Amino acid sequence: MNKKPRWCVIEVIPREDYTLLLTFADGKKGIYDFKPNLQYPVYQRQRDISFFLQARAAYSSVVWPDDSDIDPEYLYKECSATE
Repeated sequence: MNKKPRWCVIEVIPREDYTLLLTFADGKKGIYDFKPNLQYPVYQRQRDISFFLQARAAYSSVVWPDDSDIDPEYLYKECSATE
């Protein structure tokens, strides 16, 4: 049996306020505020909201079309409870 670690992102819904609505392998749901990450050069393209909204769940994390991603264990730890 190939069970995924609890922190694996299985669904992401990017939102226009630069937050990510996340669902993890263990069923946890949370919201991650991505705005502070926009200051880093690696996330320069995400400043364009149309690009940010292309986020998808892949490779157990959140990935954008330019192959930038964010550590899923960090997302698991830092996301807040859903509304």
